[in-house]
Amino acid sequence: MRPWLAGDPRRPARPVLAAAVRLSLRTLAQDAPGRSVEVRVPPFAAVQCVEGPRHTRGTPPNVVETDPLTWLELATGAVTWAQALADGRISASGSRADLSAHLPLLRL
Repeated sequence: MRPWLAGDPRRPARPVLAAAVRLSLRTLAQDAPGRSVEVRVPPFAAVQCVEGPRHTRGTPPNVVETDPLTWLELATGAVTWAQALADGRISASGSRADLSAHLPLLRL
């Protein structure tokens, strides 16, 4: 996984990638408990996190969506929230959709 995050074009096996995304999203949900922001990393997982008004129906008002590579780069500190947002690698909508205070989850 580490070489891929550093730019190696060889993508990890799908089960390995899926596990890394799911576990890191689960860590985010534990570190920032709540249900006001939905974080989506298709096709592997989505979680709700961050304290605030709870969302229960339809499209959540605060949504973050990104690809697996960008998510894992954010989670490990390989890229900052501001960098990924400026590069258009994150779709973030809603007043609570800024996760910069919660990232990185760990540093490699």
